[in-house]
Amino acid sequence: MKKETGEPKFSTKTSPKEQPALLELFTDGIKDIYWAENHLVKNLPKMIAAATSKALAKSIADHLEETKTHVSRLEQVFELLGEKVQAQRCDAMEGLAKEGESIIESTLAGTATRDVGIILASQKVEHYEIATYGGLHQLAITLGLEEVAGILAETLVEEKAADEKLTQVAESDINYTAATEA
Repeated sequence: MKKETGEPKFSTKTSPKEQPALLELFTDGIKDIYWAENHLVKNLPKMIAAATSKALAKSIADHLEETKTHVSRLEQVFELLGEKVQAQRCDAMEGLAKEGESIIESTLAGTATRDVGIILASQKVEHYEIATYGGLHQLAITLGLEEVAGILAETLVEEKAADEKLTQVAESDINYTAATEA
């Protein structure tokens, strides 16, 4: 992960580059999701290790590999924007990751209940990413950044698929098993 700035988030009022405010907001959003994806690369292994279900662990492991690709794609976006690769702390992802860690700490190892909690936490992350990539994709189109929009659309499709896979894993038997645990 590249250097994180200490600058205020989404400070579009005073740009030394004199970029259009919407482009600056868009670029700040890219920096934010870049930090978020890198944070996930560090945190998903904890979820994999805590999962009991092999299907859940595999689903998260597969998405970890996709997430590494998402980081690379965002680096491509920075290049296309003519910006240096830079992360900007994503408070939302940091909070979602902490919530996932809290679920692991507050549930018993080896239980379907813990797996349900991991799925819930993971889906919250996916929904945040879907909202972010969906919004950034639309902004890229508005700004006439067609190649960037294509890259973001590709990631958006993968985030939606990861969310659907988590739903399938939950519905396969984990939710029902958890319902019978004391």
